Amino acid sequence: MTTLIRPEGQTADDLKLSRRAVGAVGAVGALGGLFFSGYAVAALAREAKPITTDAAGLETAEVAYPAPDGFQLPAYVARPAGDGPFPVVIVVSEIFGVHDYIKDVCRRLAKQGYAAIAPAFFVRVEDPAPLSDMGRIMQIVGAANYEQVMGDLSATLEWASQQLWARDGKVGITGFCWGGKVVWQAAARFAAIGAGVAWYGRLAPAADATPAQVSSGQPWPVDLADDLKAPVLGLYGGQDQGIPLASVERMRQALARAGQTQSRIDVYPHAPHGFHADYRASYAEADAKDGWAKLLAVFDKALKN
Repeated sequence: MTTLIRPEGQTADDLKLSRRAVGAVGAVGALGGLFFSGYAVAALAREAKPITTDAAGLETAEVAYPAPDGFQLPAYVARPAGDGPFPVVIVVSEIFGVHDYIKDVCRRLAKQGYAAIAPAFFVRVEDPAPLSDMGRIMQIVGAANYEQVMGDLSATLEWASQQLWARDGKVGITGFCWGGKVVWQAAARFAAIGAGVAWYGRLAPAADATPAQVSSGQPWPVDLADDLKAPVLGLYGGQDQGIPLASVERMRQALARAGQTQSRIDVYPHAPHGFHADYRASYAEADAKDGWAKLLAVFDKALKN
């Protein structure tokens, strides 16, 4: 595996390498293919017709950089062709990891002028994308604890800040399901984040959660409203069986108490959980498109001005 940043710091040659490796489609082959090719096996609907975004006018690559624990963290990168600099958006996956849907989201952002980076948070244990056993997938996801995930995000922010094509300043973050919760957590943790868009991430523990489940999910977004360092837009489904509207209201109240007037949650009344995931049966096209337009409005305002 090629490492694009040395633990002891970059040299001039490393900067040249990072521009070539992150900037060239051919770099994917050079790195040996770090990611599963295809859609998450456990969630792919037979009748799905996923959106496919080509790489014309883009430069894409699979890269790796050191996390705080020394792990070489893989990430998928898509950005406009050229030197930039481009505003950066981190894309946080659902429980299925970095598969074709997440890569396509990165290319969609790149088509809009962003450099999108999707880190692979789960592969220290195993890549969940090719697995069909949901029990095993949940074990893999459960191993990615809060401090590990925040460390991986810190490494991603540091790595992005050293790329010649990345614009200095604030970074955006968006995520789906598991990644939606991470968006709230990251916006409360990192001053470098300028805006977040959280798609149907859990906000509070379930009413019947055990003490162990409550503890394992901490910190919960509902407890982080005071700490948010950037505005977050939450996009949620009114028919989400896993995130009741009561928890959405709790989060809205927490934001109001904290004076977070720039953050809000929009609910699509008829949308289920996973309504943006176009490779799944839960896909709701109209709501997904509307949410995507809102995402672009948030990031354009926060990151392009």
